[in-house]
Amino acid sequence: MKRHLEYPDCSLYDLIERKAAKFSAVCALNYFGRKINYRRLIEEIKRCANALTAMGVGSGDKVSVCLPNIPEAVYLFYAINKVGAVANMIHPMSAENEIVRFVELTESRYIFGVDLIADKLERILKKCPSLHIVTVSVSRSMPAAMKIGYALKKHRKAVKTSAEDWSTFIKAGKTGKEVNAHSGADETATILYSGGTTGRPKGIMLTNMNFNALAVHSIDACGSLQSGMKMLSVMPIFHGFGLGVCIHTILVLGGTAVIQPKFSAAGFHKLLLRYRPDIIAGVPAIYEAMIVNKSFKGRDLGFLKCIISGGDSLSPSTKKKLNAMLSEHGCRARVREGYGLTECVTGSCLMPEGSDNLMSVGLPYADTFYKVIDRSGKELPPGETGELIIRGPSVMKGYYNEPEETSAVLKKRSDGYIWLHTGDLGYIDNEGFVYFRQRLKRMIVSGGYNIYPQNIEEVISSHDSVIMCAVVGVPDRIMGEKVCACVVPTEGTNEEKLRSELMEMLRKEVAVYALPREIRFMKELPKTLVGKIAYNELITGD
Repeated sequence: MKRHLEYPDCSLYDLIERKAAKFSAVCALNYFGRKINYRRLIEEIKRCANALTAMGVGSGDKVSVCLPNIPEAVYLFYAINKVGAVANMIHPMSAENEIVRFVELTESRYIFGVDLIADKLERILKKCPSLHIVTVSVSRSMPAAMKIGYALKKHRKAVKTSAEDWSTFIKAGKTGKEVNAHSGADETATILYSGGTTGRPKGIMLTNMNFNALAVHSIDACGSLQSGMKMLSVMPIFHGFGLGVCIHTILVLGGTAVIQPKFSAAGFHKLLLRYRPDIIAGVPAIYEAMIVNKSFKGRDLGFLKCIISGGDSLSPSTKKKLNAMLSEHGCRARVREGYGLTECVTGSCLMPEGSDNLMSVGLPYADTFYKVIDRSGKELPPGETGELIIRGPSVMKGYYNEPEETSAVLKKRSDGYIWLHTGDLGYIDNEGFVYFRQRLKRMIVSGGYNIYPQNIEEVISSHDSVIMCAVVGVPDRIMGEKVCACVVPTEGTNEEKLRSELMEMLRKEVAVYALPREIRFMKELPKTLVGKIAYNELITGD
């Protein structure tokens, strides 16, 4: 992992166009077996950009993209950038009023939505009458046989809609003039929304430099990556991890993004065994599902070269279990955890290849600097826990139309640099390795004591009968908050016996005041729209 790198001083589209010239015949996207090479990728992006221009989209306009991982979403993302506009990325399953808020916040006049939510888009149109809607079917780019099968299986009644479809949209741009705005490196390219696990999602403005730097960082930090490698790109395109790593980074590499419009952790093994990717990048839920999946029995996983975990914390015991499982199936690669947040696109540090350190989240990327500070802002020495702050080329421009929120997290320090205050607790050791403890907002205050859930979660997760767990503080009239452990046990587990064993383990490892007052067994933990644990739902019991 290098300490300094050179970064492309250009737009996202310009960088991908350069890569396409170099890797024209290489497969860029694999969609249900349909392969789209880099030459075709650029052709489709240009067609889409011409159609956007014909529609009236110009430099600085905000175009809302409400699509899953389909080829059209990739074309659209880069086409918006090509014409100098800003891609406002929204989860298709967001609530109706939430989509309205994101559209109104950015004054977006255009929205591209998957046809499966056409009825919701029609209701949104009534609240935003000036909105121009284009719908896209997930089947449009499927192989012919699969497209027919999809149509036969589709029992939903067609929704009457005033929206334009993708084909009509593209045809309108055939006579349009090609525009390449060549937006600068520091101009906003994309607005992404934080997951909202602890509060209201905010629009995060990310620049061309942010994304291009992330791609250069990720390729450097992963090491041993080569053009032509395949990545199973299941993380959603409307999330920093999915868009920044699973789409932009793999395309900058000259590799293949294997994309799917719908994905579940439980069905991950089918994709893995079918496509045999070189690289997988996902959230802990994927890896937790892999550990207990019996479908891998007798199967070789030696094709995996790079395994990255991010988006949420992966406990050391889960890493250990996963590494053992991979080794049993002929895989020499080991899971490597990173740390980051959407405010710096996604990851900003990563464990080096071959490291046996299960506790750390890695070393900072090139030209990326970490500090640990106390509540007064004083820098803490190695080994002491405080708030992690970051500066580097992937740090966001700010929150869209929220100057107070921006100034609360982007602060200039005495060294003259602006630092991103993450709101996360951690420490740095003498060798520069970063250790993530937990989100500052997740700290539980019970009877005046500060309790750190991750410590408790690690003890619980180390039990062989535990798939995953989350510890939260629930309101308590006397203590303020009480510790509640939400546990997903393996199938057929005797819950009372497990409860007893967990409490016995915890008494040996955790202070009395931090012991769970409740252990709640669940079939699964609730997730946010981007696959992180929805801690608010565990607290409220929703």
